[in-house]
Amino acid sequence: REALPRAAEADGRYVKQTGGRGQYGHVKLRVAPGQPGDGFVFTNDIFGGAVPKEFIGSIEDGVREAITTGVLAGYAIENVSVTLYDGSSHDVDSSELAFKIAASMAFRAAARRASPVLLEPVMKVEVVVPEAYLGDVIADLNSRRGKVKSMEARGGTQIVNGRVPLAEMFGYSTSLRSATQGRATYTMEFKHYAEAPKNVADAVITARGK
Repeated sequence: REALPRAAEADGRYVKQTGGRGQYGHVKLRVAPGQPGDGFVFTNDIFGGAVPKEFIGSIEDGVREAITTGVLAGYAIENVSVTLYDGSSHDVDSSELAFKIAASMAFRAAARRASPVLLEPVMKVEVVVPEAYLGDVIADLNSRRGKVKSMEARGGTQIVNGRVPLAEMFGYSTSLRSATQGRATYTMEFKHYAEAPKNVADAVITARGK
């Protein structure tokens, strides 16, 4: 996923003349970080008819489509608030398509100004391991950019709870089996998205660009 850490504004203007009736759409948008879990929130703050009401739905559709492909590596943008605050129209040339394209242009421009970051999925990992292998398990989790949140002793074993980026968990079952002679078990489930370190983000963006 991608995210926008700060607010930004931009306008998008789509003008096309093809002989006869043309296309005209112009919108000004403000983007801002949303609250976790809110997803996409669209607000229409147009007053005085700068953009006719019949085009508001097309503007929202244009933004909604742009959000699905992000601006860094083609991933959907998480939890973003978008406000339509101004724009203009043409009595003859304005159309739903023109405003949809203009909205997509405005959103992408604003998103680039909002210092976009790449998010990676972080997993909740629970490992049940005999005491004798605890140090090896923790060292392995740390090497995977993991963070141990808690440990609980239970009948000669330790239950280790941690958070580990999904990108670092491939091949973990084999490594765990090898490090503990097959005596440890683990479970893993999605926890949340978190900002990826710059070196990881750069590698993903470069790979996606290719």
